[in-house]
Amino acid sequence: MSYRIIFLPGDGVGREVTREGRKVLEAVSDHYGISFHCESYSCGGQYYLETGKECADEAFEDCKKADAVVLGAIGWPGATLPDGNLAGAGVVFGLRFGLDLYANVRPTKLYPGVRHRICNEFRQVWKPESVDFVIVRENTEGCYTPTRGFLKRGGITELAVDSRIITRKGCERVIRFAFKLCMNRKGAPKDGKRRVTCVDKSNVMNGCQLFRQVYDEIAPTYPVERDYSYIDAFTQWIIRNPEFYDVAVTSNMLGDIATDLASVLQGGMGMAASANIGDSHAMFEPVHGSAPKYAGQDKANPIASILSVQMMLSYLGEKKSDDRAKEAAGAVEKAVGSVLQRGKPLTYDLGGEARCSQVGDAVVEAIKQS
Repeated sequence: MSYRIIFLPGDGVGREVTREGRKVLEAVSDHYGISFHCESYSCGGQYYLETGKECADEAFEDCKKADAVVLGAIGWPGATLPDGNLAGAGVVFGLRFGLDLYANVRPTKLYPGVRHRICNEFRQVWKPESVDFVIVRENTEGCYTPTRGFLKRGGITELAVDSRIITRKGCERVIRFAFKLCMNRKGAPKDGKRRVTCVDKSNVMNGCQLFRQVYDEIAPTYPVERDYSYIDAFTQWIIRNPEFYDVAVTSNMLGDIATDLASVLQGGMGMAASANIGDSHAMFEPVHGSAPKYAGQDKANPIASILSVQMMLSYLGEKKSDDRAKEAAGAVEKAVGSVLQRGKPLTYDLGGEARCSQVGDAVVEAIKQS
């Protein structure tokens, strides 16, 4: 099987962690005999400052033709468009909306050996097996649709308007995606039950009321336990009782906020991978940003990028019924787990002093030994 993959390294540490993700993909290609034809395009804020463009003109069309896209990170100090928006954001939103990548999938999993900041002397928070859930976030509507703007008079910004768009179509497809994903999982760590939690603010917001209504229409068609949580309560409960959760589904901005919080349970943003999936296309990216102050230092944690590549392999394996890709996905996750459990090499955010490239090399070596 042969796959065409587009890499968009982007800004800052995105360029460094993407390099390590590509290194792992090359190791998989050698070890499992899978052919990957990889192309790379510069994009983002730094590229905008150099060229006046957010991305090369032909990049989007090539992304449409690719089997998958891997993105690094977007954002650079001083790189803003004339309208005040972040230069490079058009790449992210252009792909999410342009390729109709309606399901943003963000796993929260704690691997053995990973330090994290939610612990105290009274309780072992958390045993690795207690943290293993996925938040599915709607990705093409909500607060991030371009239904917003400013009222400016005499050069003074007097009013800002942000409108949230929630549609039945958007709700139906992302909720159904979450239930299908749940059916392929082992259930919540606490009790082994397959469970989909509807996360919203339906006590005060009409869009959330529609979201919950559609959830209630779809839920009975799956042999999965129903669960409900308002977003403010959910942010507390995932910290207090993460073992209860299996899959959660929510709207765009609520999911954006909740998943960043959830990353603390797995060791931080440097561990947080994600997928943007639609019916015909998919893009994979670490959740963290471009971290300009660490750029060029070979210091960033590449695990999130490597696990994003792992998610890509799993996606390709399912979509193309490719057992080798599925096996390779399992090997990458196992290799990451072995490096983390061994406790070296680790980057600064996990308590180590290793370079980004050293961690990538260690994962590659573990794949070769699998």
